[in-house]
Amino acid sequence: MNPLISIIIPAYNEEDLIAECLESIKSQSYKNLEVIVVDDGSRDRTLEIAKGLKVKTMSQYHKGPGSARNLAASHAKGKILVFVDADMTFDKNFIRDLVAPILKGDTIGTFSKNEMNKNTKNVWSACWNINRNLPPDRLIPPDYPSAAPVFRAILKTQFDSVGGFSTNGEYTDDWSLARKLGTKSTLAKGAVYYHVNPSTPREVWKQARWIGKSEFISGSPIRKIRSLFFYSFPVSLTIGIYKSTASGNLSFIMFKLIYDLAVWVSVVMALFGEKKAK
Repeated sequence: MNPLISIIIPAYNEEDLIAECLESIKSQSYKNLEVIVVDDGSRDRTLEIAKGLKVKTMSQYHKGPGSARNLAASHAKGKILVFVDADMTFDKNFIRDLVAPILKGDTIGTFSKNEMNKNTKNVWSACWNINRNLPPDRLIPPDYPSAAPVFRAILKTQFDSVGGFSTNGEYTDDWSLARKLGTKSTLAKGAVYYHVNPSTPREVWKQARWIGKSEFISGSPIRKIRSLFFYSFPVSLTIGIYKSTASGNLSFIMFKLIYDLAVWVSVVMALFGEKKAK
């Protein structure tokens, strides 16, 4: 049995990466696919490029990935929904391996921990992995548990039963399905895919600002106070020097200062009621 699978891709200013992502999907060994790209108010050629590659496209004002995924899911015809990002590419058997446990009836949804770092040779990408204590080639630790709060694939009936993702624009929007369903996704063995780490100081700053607005960093008064200390300049510099020395990557000091300052700014802004990122 090869039921229709709907692959949903939210995209915001991804003109440099969206084509490679879509071409990678076209090369999948599992062929009964519906691909839906939702342009989330891009100011570049993302939508134009996606249309040129003959996939279904939708547009919305910049509301965030949760809202974009929900919009696509409301029009999707597949039995299973698969959620990927525009800066991902995939092993040819990714979809086959990802949905296999669902098609066997073993689970309602899956994730893969075979998320590989696509730009290992970029210095900022390397620093990102150092900061997260990850091997250079991976974005999820090899010893990660066999259940996760993120659903990479899920039965559409289950997705619809809880009204999809939360749409508050939080960094952890993609965790909201697990919270609503009261269960985590399960590991799909294999299912190798590649993701691009932030590769410029500007991208590091932007991503860290978004992360800094998450519930785990600035979601409560206690967490805000804690974060103001741990992301402060003295602590950041100390950790930067230590990890730079330990890793032999002197660029990490600059990375750490940029990353932590961005998070610290987000926490300060949260104290004054900054609107959540979208």
